[in-house]
Amino acid sequence: MYNNYMIKKLHPELAKSELVESLPAICGDETKAVEFFEAQRWGDSPACPHCQGKDVYKMTDRDGTRNKRFLWRCRGCGEQFTVRINTVYEESRLPLKHWAYAFWRVCSSKKGASALEIKRHCNISYKSALFLMHRVRFAITDDPKNPPPKLGGTLEVDETYCGGKPRPLDGIISKRGRGTKKTPVVAMVQRNGDVRTKVVTAVSHKNLREFIDLNIEKGSIVNTDSFSMYHTLLWPIYGVGDGRHDVVNHKAKEYVRRNVDGSLAHVNSCESFFSLIKRGLIGTFHAVSKEHLPRYCNEFAFRWNTRTLNDGERITKAVQSAEGKRLVYREK
Repeated sequence: MYNNYMIKKLHPELAKSELVESLPAICGDETKAVEFFEAQRWGDSPACPHCQGKDVYKMTDRDGTRNKRFLWRCRGCGEQFTVRINTVYEESRLPLKHWAYAFWRVCSSKKGASALEIKRHCNISYKSALFLMHRVRFAITDDPKNPPPKLGGTLEVDETYCGGKPRPLDGIISKRGRGTKKTPVVAMVQRNGDVRTKVVTAVSHKNLREFIDLNIEKGSIVNTDSFSMYHTLLWPIYGVGDGRHDVVNHKAKEYVRRNVDGSLAHVNSCESFFSLIKRGLIGTFHAVSKEHLPRYCNEFAFRWNTRTLNDGERITKAVQSAEGKRLVYREK
């Protein structure tokens, strides 16, 4: 099912990476998939996940071939382990070749890959494919216990609303965006840098304050639209000293403004990021519940933050991010 022609045709960026020759075998052979995950996690220095000891060895059967469960043993603590231990795919009954394919599709598909597509390609149940994809999204999400650094420099902050089209009510089309039942998503983009997203219950002073304080470095130049709540939030903190709050008035059809110092005031980077989310929700996933929307936003944020990498490097980063994370069924 997987071959080099298929990869080069559908994902030309992947053809430039070192994984191009090995991906078909990884996605089609369990032994090669296990060796791939071991190489990404341990490299040339396998270690016991129980005691972190380096004195480990592969367990073999009587005929000298590798153990069918791909077990390792630690001479220090005597425990057995596999590459799955202490990762998002621990205790999963799905073969690792399916996990490799899921990581590949998430990292190489600009608009994402649906669980139904993974179900068809891997010949697994929809429930397994959905849980598989949720775990992959969980793996590439930043760990809240070790949050990324705050964003600085020139930033853009904006919000959008995710949901279906407005429905006619007594012959009247209901309003769009704020004031509807759609789910608000706030994003902060650093110019030529990373993005931070958060799904909020409402665009309120409290929710925006928490998001801004958690992600913005003081002294930054913050660009927003003319939504009045941003002015009351940003001016007391970022409107003095080295910081600045630039506003563009979309109601007056102002989308870009050149400042006196030559810099540009706009939120077009945020709009670009939102367009990727909207196209993914409409064209790939079709329907996403409010409960799971944060993980889909994190998936798009991961691809945005790694956009300078080729697909092979992005896959490596995603697989390495899976270590030390667990997502049990009740928390899905």
